[in-house]
Amino acid sequence: MGYLSIVQICQILIGLFLGICMFQSGTDKILDWKGNSKWLQDHFSKSFLNPLVKPMLLIILILEIISGILCLSGSLFGLLNNDTSLILTGLIIVGINLIALFFGQRYAKDYEGAAVLVSYFTITIIGIFSFSFA
Repeated sequence: MGYLSIVQICQILIGLFLGICMFQSGTDKILDWKGNSKWLQDHFSKSFLNPLVKPMLLIILILEIISGILCLSGSLFGLLNNDTSLILTGLIIVGINLIALFFGQRYAKDYEGAAVLVSYFTITIIGIFSFSFA
């Protein structure tokens, strides 16, 4: 473990934060597939998205698990090898996932749920932007 710059420390902390968030959210979907699926079917009951709930849930689950693993392992790799580049890939997938979730929340007219995502998206964009300083 060598010297870490302030930017790398921030990247690692953002990677840990979003990695925990995404991985936990993905594992929750695995452990409570039926509950999540039912909630989403109710959530989208009056929209054209209702028949697409299960495929959408699977895509979101995959994005969350992959991005969580990339952010967490990238953070560990950053601490051990001074290389945070793996976090960037994870953050890009987090951003794609959050855009998909935001679209669904807005389309379902769940404006409060959509508003909660803004803070996660902001942290994600700051994390991605930090790689322009490297």
